[in-house]
Amino acid sequence: MDTVFRLRGEYVALCDLLKLTGIADSGGQGKLMIASGEVTVDGKPESRKTAKIRAGQAVRCLGQTVRVQAADA
Repeated sequence: MDTVFRLRGEYVALCDLLKLTGIADSGGQGKLMIASGEVTVDGKPESRKTAKIRAGQAVRCLGQTVRVQAADA
């Protein structure tokens, strides 16, 4: 399933993105998912919990893909 996330600033922290899109119930759960290797950014494993996710990137976790777009796009 694909979800589009409208980015209002320059970037969003990866753990916050997982929480804001409902993939994780909390920021803490998002951090655990990242630490356990369940998250990829643009097809590559990402282990930095606060990695800066910018417009144009795609995050995948638990079979869900989040495509990040600028709010004005």
